[in-house]
Amino acid sequence: MRTLLLASFHYFVASLLVLAAGGFSCVQAADPVEERLNNTPRHHEWGDIKTPEGRTLKTFVVFPEVKEKATAVVIIHENKGLTDWERSVADRLAEAGYVAVAPDFLSGAGPDGGGTSSFASRDAATQGIYGLKPEQVTADLDAAVDYAGKIEAANGKVAVIGFCWGGGKSFAYAAHNPKIAAAMVCYGTAPEDEAELKKIEVPVYGFYGGNDARITSQVPRVTESMKKLGKTYEPVVYDGAGHGFLRAGEQPGASEDDKKAFAEGWERVKKILAEL
Repeated sequence: MRTLLLASFHYFVASLLVLAAGGFSCVQAADPVEERLNNTPRHHEWGDIKTPEGRTLKTFVVFPEVKEKATAVVIIHENKGLTDWERSVADRLAEAGYVAVAPDFLSGAGPDGGGTSSFASRDAATQGIYGLKPEQVTADLDAAVDYAGKIEAANGKVAVIGFCWGGGKSFAYAAHNPKIAAAMVCYGTAPEDEAELKKIEVPVYGFYGGNDARITSQVPRVTESMKKLGKTYEPVVYDGAGHGFLRAGEQPGASEDDKKAFAEGWERVKKILAEL
């Protein structure tokens, strides 16, 4: 009988340890994006931007808790569309003191005229992204930048920041709109035509992963071209970081290099915006 009681006690203790370990794992594995969106004190809202072409651009906007009017930042999302991660980026920028405007460039392109959330999967959304016409994306960006500049809580100054697919669009937009304050290109491609680079009149800041040769191998060539043309282009390559480190670096299980690049990259974003 005693042996049976001891065995039951040991089983009970072991079960508690397993449950405790499981609970600890859950805490450790908490999604930082979800945590930020669920616990932010900042004001979030959805709005519709009407473009001159007659499109309705679904847009997520976050306001900083500041006394004075603030610079606005238009966020150009990845090739996955406007996800919760971009929404968390908007909150991160507002936390730093900026009005963040994140349009869904897939607005109207999804099933039944929906946007990003209407696609059945991330892969389907990516296919939708690459089906967008470049001139439509540029027109949508024009509308978003105009909208951001006219927000009453904003000071009229607008910067753009893009990630992956959006990084390439950010660089291209710098050649299109000389009125923006700056373009930040996060692991995105540069325009291949040097004539486009020649049009750029605003500072361009690049963020690249050292382990992302598909994108980062272009940096020396683009640096040389921009220097020859007398343009402001300041790229930083983060050693050991992979593609998408500004997303991946805050996730549980991220590599030390991605974590470091994530921290340094976001500090640099804030520094650039503060100096505009």
